[in-house]
Amino acid sequence: MAEQVLAAVRTGPGTTELREYPMPDVPDDGALMKVEVAGICGTDVKMYAKPVVAGPVIMGHENVGVIAKAGRAFTERQGLVEGDRVFLEHYVPCRRCEWCHAGEYRHCLATDWRLNQDARRYGYTSAEHPYHLWGGFAGYLYLPWNAVLHKVPDGLSAELAGIVTPMSNGIEWALFDGGVGYDSTVLIQGPGQQGLAQTVACKQAGASLVIVTGTGRDTARLALARELGADHTVDVRAEEPLQRVLDITGGRGVDVVLDCTAGAGVTPVLLGVDALKRRGGTLLIQGEMASFPDFPVKKVTEKAITIKSARGHSYRSCELALAQLASDRFPLHRLTTHTYGLADADRAIRAVGGEGEDGVVHVSLLPWK
Repeated sequence: MAEQVLAAVRTGPGTTELREYPMPDVPDDGALMKVEVAGICGTDVKMYAKPVVAGPVIMGHENVGVIAKAGRAFTERQGLVEGDRVFLEHYVPCRRCEWCHAGEYRHCLATDWRLNQDARRYGYTSAEHPYHLWGGFAGYLYLPWNAVLHKVPDGLSAELAGIVTPMSNGIEWALFDGGVGYDSTVLIQGPGQQGLAQTVACKQAGASLVIVTGTGRDTARLALARELGADHTVDVRAEEPLQRVLDITGGRGVDVVLDCTAGAGVTPVLLGVDALKRRGGTLLIQGEMASFPDFPVKKVTEKAITIKSARGHSYRSCELALAQLASDRFPLHRLTTHTYGLADADRAIRAVGGEGEDGVVHVSLLPWK
């Protein structure tokens, strides 16, 4: 009998079952990765409850593992060999379009499941597509010629490397999109994976003031934010957040607001607009709102606020995230709070969504646990 690969498969909204798939034959320009860690984030929680991709899906888009088998053309193209530990980006771009040539493959139509039903993206692609293994909730992943891979630095564990995705998002959004740099003052709204990663990115970049907001249920996360470098934390339900920010900044406001609340409605955006300095601040939002009636356009234009959207990460931010993790300058191991095996994939996703576990920041699924 041919070798089988065990996977946790989303078969419907909020439903997972274990299935076996045949180990795929590896073409000359392809490879197989033995999955060591598949991280879980808030997007997985949403996609689990309300799938937007039809058919059975092997979830898991934050993947680290070892090249188990590779064709000759693959190793020549990628500069990797069997046995290398790698971080796999979830994008599977065409490598031919204008976005790919510009290095912005995250916008490539070939990997955009929102606009392309035949798109390939790890954790989002139907397992009915050829090679089947398109998600990290499995013992192995299939790697085509156009997979985007990063070699994990020596000495960096697989589990710690498993938080590269939130770290790279934090670097991308705070530094490249938000423009945070030396002596910047920053308000980070939401102490989840992204907010904590941005706290580290901002302090590493030289920000002189970092304020992180949360609620009463975020007490442990706000404490971790301070441990990671936040200068102040604010419970928005126990204090008046705008007045607190103005008090901290001597009435000036902050240079940059990073909204990591994802689904908290319009309130954080309105707070961000008010908390920004008198002229020329930057507001970065994740865009979870379907509509925003009475958006304060007049105030935004009068304050000359630049609004940017948070969308994915770049190759450079992933490389910087790996270097940051390997540097051991911050206690980033504190982000990796919970681990589960394949049989507990449903429980793992629900834990990230706030069900059944306390103190959750980042959850790792270990397929071989």
